Amino acid sequence: MKKGLVPYLALAGALLAVAVFAPFLTPMDPYEQNLAIALAPPDATHLLGTDRYGRDLLSRVIMGSQTTLCASLLLLVFISVFGSAIGVLAGYRGGRLDTVLMRISDVFLAFPEMVFAIAVAGALGGGLTSAALALALIGWPKYARVARGLVLTIRTAPYIEAAHMAGLGTARILFDHVVPNIAGPVLVTAALSVGTIIMELAGLSFLGLGAMPPTAEWGAMMNNGRSMLQTAPWVILAPGVAIFLAVAVFNLLGDKLRDVLDVRSK
Repeated sequence: MKKGLVPYLALAGALLAVAVFAPFLTPMDPYEQNLAIALAPPDATHLLGTDRYGRDLLSRVIMGSQTTLCASLLLLVFISVFGSAIGVLAGYRGGRLDTVLMRISDVFLAFPEMVFAIAVAGALGGGLTSAALALALIGWPKYARVARGLVLTIRTAPYIEAAHMAGLGTARILFDHVVPNIAGPVLVTAALSVGTIIMELAGLSFLGLGAMPPTAEWGAMMNNGRSMLQTAPWVILAPGVAIFLAVAVFNLLGDKLRDVLDVRSK
């Protein structure tokens, strides 16, 4: 592992640690309302101020990291595994199955990603689950295409032919020889997509199609504070800066991971 990767792994790990242990890190109850201190500016007690209901913004940002980051990463794991499995199956089997699966992926790829996600999430009635499902439907074809392309380049490789001659079954060949050889590029693709998933999930919540009140979620918190940008800017800036930092960290990690795993750079 190259040294340059370690700082980015540490930053991403710190963000994930905050998300996992968020309930134990919040200085106050993120859901406790106190209208007497509604829209209080940042001070020694409330470091990021309070929202329109008097809830501590620092506590809500910390708790929101659990909702936003964990949901984004779980969604990314699902679509990368599912999409890659479809791509491996299509590329290895070929023929009519390959044609059918790739035409299905073409249908989803033909739609603008966020427009499709907004339409699906709206049709499902909103909510974090609906938003995740909408993004999953539009996200898997990218991984299917990447995995299929990689499989097509290695399925006739000598070691695959040798595995066939040795009498290994299809499942054994896929898990022992195909999947390990495509895992690196798929991992890089997933790492580079973390920031996009975070922004898309937060974007759907900002539009009222994702997490619903009173759930602490960064996009929903920005939606709650958008009408107060001039009078109480800290309400929308606090979750906005959190999204910016998280996306920046994971984008930098993805770029560095690509550099490390790219054999052409070695």
